[in-house]
Amino acid sequence: MNKIAKIGLTALAGSLVATSAFAGAMSVSGSAKVSYASKGASAANPYSNSKGISFSGSGELDNGMTVSTGYTMTNAAFSSTYVSLDMGDSGTVHFMNGTSKAGIQKYQDKMPTAGEQVWDDVDTDDNGVVGTGNANAFGYEVSAMGMTVSASWAKEGTGTSKSLVLVASDLIDGMEIGYGIGTDPISTSQEDDHSTAYVTYTAGMATVGVQTSSIDKPAADEDRLAAAISLAINENMSVSYGVSTVDFETASLSDEESSGVSASYTMGGITIAAVFNATDSVAGTSGTDKEFKEVSVAFAF
Repeated sequence: MNKIAKIGLTALAGSLVATSAFAGAMSVSGSAKVSYASKGASAANPYSNSKGISFSGSGELDNGMTVSTGYTMTNAAFSSTYVSLDMGDSGTVHFMNGTSKAGIQKYQDKMPTAGEQVWDDVDTDDNGVVGTGNANAFGYEVSAMGMTVSASWAKEGTGTSKSLVLVASDLIDGMEIGYGIGTDPISTSQEDDHSTAYVTYTAGMATVGVQTSSIDKPAADEDRLAAAISLAINENMSVSYGVSTVDFETASLSDEESSGVSASYTMGGITIAAVFNATDSVAGTSGTDKEFKEVSVAFAF
């Protein structure tokens, strides 16, 4: 190959690289978190370190639509991934795996919090919390005139999970109201029916919320009522308090009652947080009470 041909091919390769760079770009972000978490009477080391890495990118198509993708690892293991097609006023289509960008799982707990949900880390079964499959699931969400429609669909080994949520955020200034339904297969012949309704209201530094959820099961239903309030002390610090009660429609089970306090302080890329959650009658078993306390320092980079 002569020198002129080599120069021509090199120039062509350079132009292709430059063109793809204009079409889209990938970025990497990360986080590191050092925590102290109470273990009760356990002799396990209460200190831990979790690390996360996220890859994300987006590019604009010739028709003006935008494609974006993301991949997240936690402690060097797969956590979640997604591919989204933003069609502007026509809404956004998502393909989700381990993340909830649309559907009832995205709205499963809309109570305001400065840290974690009150049932988190003490209720391993997440009793009364609605949610359908989000493993290799399709989602769609569109907003117009203060209304949002959010849906999800996933094919599972025992059937198909699906959900639909309607959200109104323009009826009253500062108020958001949502209602969602969904089905989740538990076998080839049976499925759970999920439903939830919530309202949140923000005025000044305070946000309050109430949410009721129901899971209708073939054996016994679970009904959950939650309420919470959060306060933005300033642009860096927030505190919150919440409660949650799950009523099991089984005579032998007691109500599961959870409560929690969270606080967080953000300074640049550093977040200092504290969580205290407690649950009585875990999974409806009377006398089975658990507490969870955590203080953490997280760095984002």
